[in-house]
Amino acid sequence: MNQVFFGLIALAFGFAVWNGTPAEVGQGAMDAAKGSVDLALGLVGYISLFLGLMKVVEEAGGLKFVARIVRPVMVLLFPNVPPEHPAMGAMVMNVAANALGLGNAATPFGLKAMKELNELNTEKGTATNAMILFLAINTSGLAILPTGIIGVRALKGSADAAAIFPTTLMATACSTVVGISAAIFLSRLPVFSKSAPTPEPFDRPRFMIKDLIPFFLTILCMVGLVFVVWYFGEQASAWILPVLIVSMLSVGFFRGVRVYEVFVKGAKEGFDIAIMIIPYLVAILSAVGMLRASGGLARIVEWVRPFTEALGIPGEVLPLALLRPLSGSGAFGITADLLDTYTPDSLIGNIASTMVGSTETTFYVLAVYFGSIGVTKIRHAVPAGLAADITGVLASCWAVHWLLT
Repeated sequence: MNQVFFGLIALAFGFAVWNGTPAEVGQGAMDAAKGSVDLALGLVGYISLFLGLMKVVEEAGGLKFVARIVRPVMVLLFPNVPPEHPAMGAMVMNVAANALGLGNAATPFGLKAMKELNELNTEKGTATNAMILFLAINTSGLAILPTGIIGVRALKGSADAAAIFPTTLMATACSTVVGISAAIFLSRLPVFSKSAPTPEPFDRPRFMIKDLIPFFLTILCMVGLVFVVWYFGEQASAWILPVLIVSMLSVGFFRGVRVYEVFVKGAKEGFDIAIMIIPYLVAILSAVGMLRASGGLARIVEWVRPFTEALGIPGEVLPLALLRPLSGSGAFGITADLLDTYTPDSLIGNIASTMVGSTETTFYVLAVYFGSIGVTKIRHAVPAGLAADITGVLASCWAVHWLLT
């Protein structure tokens, strides 16, 4: 992130010299710094609301419920991990937490999963196929509830903040499928397969197709939701947010959760997170503000537009697509800037919102997870993760064009 931040500042300075706009660049930095604090403070309420709701769902057993649904799929995807091994349990809980938007809970489960997978590793320091596949699922941005970006859209005055709910489902599904496929395909190429640690043998249980029925029913429901929004448009998407809030609280109430107390506990965590991101937003939005004021961002977009638009990617979202795999806070800052510039409900605003909700900070995830167990030979982890990222970017654009325009 240090290189990205310095690079943006250097570009802004270079374009200021080229275009003769030093005063505008300085003012751009000041305005962006003020706007970043206003943004973060405005987000306090939205982040607190959604984390409070998610805390209620977690206490009601929602995390374990989703884990039961995805477990048969995980057993099928990871044939070299014993189904009853602690690694499998941790991976299942990590995927379930990510799907529900519980990033704070997902990371500890993910680190636990990597530690347990390393116990099965016969060549310490070298990433196994199971490790890489697990991280490909993480870097694909798998998410069912993009609550964070919905809150940002509401703060920016969106008339239908939850409109990106079905587009995010489509994009994250595509990126996850491609990420998994890329990890499996690359692992079988000679250049990578010859360096794969040999897994320890174990007695594999017999696979039963009926175990996948709950998973396929869930997928069918998600597809049905996308179709309903596509068919009825804003009339359907406008109901997503109120139904979601009432449903999450109702689950907690009928499961005997002390809804008010648990909600407040989760909301306090949201408040701390909202305050914590202020310095990061100030840094990245100031750099982006300088680059925009210098005229550099407009020139870069103009240069790349013919190439990206051929793929259905507006040139305006290219900076976001490039920064997303590197920095979550940086991508968040650029998204906020795009929503301010083009409005949340515009084509650019919807694509940027969907892109953030359906992609992940690939290099950060790889660094943290592999670093936690001392893996230095990561084999095909980067190309598998980037394949998911590229698919997420393209799928975000296509989903918005199909469902929201």
